[in-house]
Formats: sequence, C-alpha cells, structure tokens
Amino acid sequence: MRLLFAGTPEAALPSLRALLDSPHEVVGVLTRADAPRGRGRRLHPSPVKELALEAGVPVLTPRTLRDAAVQEEIRALAPDAAPVVAYGNLVPAAALSIPAHGWVNLHFSLLPAWRGAAPAQRAVLTGQRETGMSVFRLEEGLDTGDVIASAPTAIGPHETAGELLERMSHDGAGLLLQALDALEAGTASFTVQDHDAATHAAKLTTAEARIDWTRPAEEVDAHVRGMSPDPGAWTLLRGERFKALGTEEPAPGPSVTAAPGELVATRRQLLVGTGTVPIALSVVAPAGKRAMRAADWARGAGLEPGTSFENEEDRA
Repeated sequence: MRLLFAGTPEAALPSLRALLDSPHEVVGVLTRADAPRGRGRRLHPSPVKELALEAGVPVLTPRTLRDAAVQEEIRALAPDAAPVVAYGNLVPAAALSIPAHGWVNLHFSLLPAWRGAAPAQRAVLTGQRETGMSVFRLEEGLDTGDVIASAPTAIGPHETAGELLERMSHDGAGLLLQALDALEAGTASFTVQDHDAATHAAKLTTAEARIDWTRPAEEVDAHVRGMSPDPGAWTLLRGERFKALGTEEPAPGPSVTAAPGELVATRRQLLVGTGTVPIALSVVAPAGKRAMRAADWARGAGLEPGTSFENEEDRA
C-alpha cells in the first residue's frame, strides 16, 4: 500500500523505520513544524522529519490540516492509508476521508483506557501493573475509533513512563504493521470501543508533578516514575527545585524510619521518607544540574541528619 506516515517525536521512529523496511511504500510524511530547542532556542526539525529526509521521503509540516491546499497536497500523494504515531495535530473530517483505508493510529494504551495525550504516563502514575498498545481507525472523536489490533504489556515494578513508552514504541511498530497488512489483505476486524469505560489521559503539567511526600510509599513511587522523564517529579530542597526521576528496590538491611520528605543516605542508596515507609530514589537532578545517580549525589551533598525535602504544608 501507499502510506502517508504522520508522527513527530522519538516514540514514532520505530514505526516509521518498520514501514520504510516493509513492502509498503511510504510516499510522504506529515510532522509538526520545526520547533525551538535548547538554550539558543534555535529551530530544530522533529525526529520524524530528520529520519524521513535521510530516507528521501517527501515531508509536509503544515500548521493545520484544515487548510484546503494542504488537503490537496495529501490527496496528490494518493495514499491508501495514513498510519499515525504521536503526530500532535488534529485530523479534520475532510482529511480523514482521503485515504481509502483511513488514518490508522498506534496508541499506547488498551483502549478505551487512557484516551488522550499521556496514556503511558497515566498508567504508571495510577499504579497499574499492566497496560498495552492499540491500533485503531481515527475518527473525529478523541481516540474513539474502532480498534483493529491490540496487545497487552506488563509495567515493571520500577519502570518509568519514559522507559515504558520507549519499549512500547518498538513493540507497537510490529502491531501497526500487522494492522496495515490486515487492511491490505481485507482480513482486518474492527472492535467497537466501550465508551462508558473510557478514561482520559490528560497532558502532564509541571504543577501536577510536585511530589507530596505525605502520600503512601507506593503512590509516591508511582508519581516519581510516571512523571519521568518529562516534566519530571519535583520537590524543593533548601528552596531550590530538585527532581526525582526514578526509584529502585531498597537494599536489604535494617529497616529505616524517616519522616515524610526526610533524606537518609546509606552507603549504596538514597532513601526518602513518605507517609508510610521510605522509598529509594535511583536517579535525581538537583537544581541546575543534569540527572545523576541518587547515591552519587548524596555522597557529595554532605547531607546533615534531618535534612528534608519541603512538603506543601511547610510553606504555609
């Protein structure tokens, strides 16, 4: 089939690579416009655009797909289907009808769970042990279309949202290709979603990412992992923002008691008190510094007994 691929971030690259290596023909790529990055705020192409240009595939970067001229450009490519992975732009009804087999979206949840912008993150944040991937046909509603293929996957006990998303982006590439092959062969089946069971995966915010150390350990652990790497769960240490980006299993040994937010550095780990028992942080990013091993930071920080991260009520 002739394919128009729509995607933007790193998570879309495995799918684009799989399609480029498949018998299908990628006749064009839709991606977001170049965006400012870094301290200099220079314009940089999206990861998908970079890969498409390397492969010699025509790239379209419209601000909107509602423009009739853009729709004509898409129509001129004569795509049979338009696979989508984290594109980031709305596809209006006039564009949805262009490919004969429609727009086919790879979504990182088992729909109807976690429709929206941050499905992997919300699954981790809420302490789920399992999530998955779905391939569905786009329609005008938010992630409401019929499901063509799906596959579950376990969430590791200390897996971050970023690690989960990277893993699913590779596994999902095969699922997307499987769905496209079925569409071409005429063997695809379509399952209507149970809309009453839908949950919403809103985009994460920096304000939401603040850690409440008074919550139970399992909730704080899930919060740290679900917010990693972006925007990054954060707290305050001596009035400066401090990010916690990962957790690990506490090392065997005598039990440690700590007040919510209190830091306890052992020879091998950095423990932090919660509303129940301490958790062990694996990766941290102090104010103005890059991410590093939590134990390494603690060894060089000269922590005094009783040093604590700030809780919300400490500011009252």
